[in-house]
Amino acid sequence: MNKRDILIGVVSLGCDKNRIDTEEMLGRLAAYGARFTQDAAEADVIVVNTCAFIDKAKEEAISALLEMAEHKKTGKCRFLIATGCLPQRYMDQLKDGLPEVDAWLGTAGYDKLPDVIDRLYEGERGIAVANSKDDRCPVAPRVLTTPEHYAYLKIAEGCDNKCTYCAIPSIRGAYTSRPIESIVAEAERLLAEHPVKELIVVAQDVTRYGEDLYGENRLTDLLARLCELPVEWIRTLYLYPEKITDELLDFIDSHPKMCRYLDIPFQHYCDRILKRMNRRITSKGIDELIAKIDARGGYTVRSTFIVGFPGETDDDVDALAAFLRRARLDRCGFFEYSEEDGTPAAKLPDKVSDEVKRQRFERLYALQEEIMAAKAESKIGSIADVIYEDIDFDTQMFVGRTRGDAPDVDSRIEFGSKQPMEIGEICRVKVTGSKYGILTGERI
Repeated sequence: MNKRDILIGVVSLGCDKNRIDTEEMLGRLAAYGARFTQDAAEADVIVVNTCAFIDKAKEEAISALLEMAEHKKTGKCRFLIATGCLPQRYMDQLKDGLPEVDAWLGTAGYDKLPDVIDRLYEGERGIAVANSKDDRCPVAPRVLTTPEHYAYLKIAEGCDNKCTYCAIPSIRGAYTSRPIESIVAEAERLLAEHPVKELIVVAQDVTRYGEDLYGENRLTDLLARLCELPVEWIRTLYLYPEKITDELLDFIDSHPKMCRYLDIPFQHYCDRILKRMNRRITSKGIDELIAKIDARGGYTVRSTFIVGFPGETDDDVDALAAFLRRARLDRCGFFEYSEEDGTPAAKLPDKVSDEVKRQRFERLYALQEEIMAAKAESKIGSIADVIYEDIDFDTQMFVGRTRGDAPDVDSRIEFGSKQPMEIGEICRVKVTGSKYGILTGERI
């Protein structure tokens, strides 16, 4: 077997943290000598990096594995490998139930992938690489799967928050911060190898950074080091509300490279539900935090909310809707509660039916759409920094994101320009209109 003759196709599912794991896998496989293809029908080996956070993610992962398994019949695929959260969580059940998969690797098995491929070519089947959820894979050089002008930077693994609905601690283990020097070195390598304009700092809880490793919170120290690098924007994702301090906000206010963008998963507003979720903030605390942020001005706030949590009533949803009307958050994601094996919430009484969950989801989603449309209208006449990413050939407009928009999950701005532009270029755009919450404008 000549390793350089092996074509590997990789499917990455789930969140941006999973994407980083996939990019590290690709880096290891590149060092192994493999080549890559985006055409699964041409791949000799297909790797599916899975998510298992909620039921829909598990269904998507199994569906992707079965779809890729078809290439063993109709394409060139010899071996199918499943990695990530699904095998980490359900290894014993799946390795017998899905014989189409030749090897299973958990969330800390990525560094063993080249060895597993060798073993498959040597004739082994049904390989299951078990690992403790507290094992940690060494960080590897990455092959970016994002456009080259932005890159994600994972600063910690696991989570200690123990929200009652969440399986992440049982999948990914305890919160473990990476050393500052290691993170900065990775960022320097990414910037040296790619024209990265935006670094997006992620973890299950960015605001807890450093407490386990240094005995104190070191997030602003880390961000200060990243601000010294030749990058234009730095964005943070997943800030737990009770840990958004004046120190952090002061830092963001005083550093021009920091996007004034706060991604805060409130998850609910009703105190009784927040307590059942084991969230560490109250409705009063949420109101005070929003007031503090609004007083500073210029921030974009994104949040997520779970509807249909056990015990949730119509009155609780009314309270959440009233909060959304008052707070007028810039971006919101809504998720129907998914009962996860082994979580404390799965044992709670007073389940909410799927039909009621869907009704509540649709109600809140429609409300937030109205809020976002009105907020977009209010931006007409303003000037924004925009990073150019694409062209909409239907409208013959350039497409980009403002500092208030994270990739994939937020909105966009379509704009005209009399000058040619290169992907990743940052320019100033005057907002001239909006349609369905999407801004339009002209480069100035």
